[in-house]
Amino acid sequence: MIIEQLSVFLENRSGRLHEVFEILGKAKINVSACSMADTSEFGILRLIPSEPVKAREILKENLFSVNVSEVISFAAPNSPGALSRALKILADAGIGIEYLYGFSPGDKSFIVLRPDDAKRAVDEFQKHEMELISASDLYKF
Repeated sequence: MIIEQLSVFLENRSGRLHEVFEILGKAKINVSACSMADTSEFGILRLIPSEPVKAREILKENLFSVNVSEVISFAAPNSPGALSRALKILADAGIGIEYLYGFSPGDKSFIVLRPDDAKRAVDEFQKHEMELISASDLYKF
């Protein structure tokens, strides 16, 4: 249930984000989830592409700095307190979270997070019968 996520480092200049998605689109690579964070000098685009290895190679060929990291995804009810209950599972197990992002298309929320130990986080969520989302399932949304 571990998902490969790409982190793309972008200069803060107009059109750079568009370039990434144009390159991936021309390569027929879909992006199921993404998040953008910025500082005054650069941005970090985190994305889950349908073909992580191919996406990384194509972006590197186009002179983007790209890292691959392991994230997990889970579903929780789209209701007050649901995310807190899910995160408590990891907190109680001593698993830290570097960042997370999510979306709620209806009755469920889908969360992507980067824990400091992805395998342990998967094990804890499975032990608590949390609905983990695989990469192939995430690509369907």
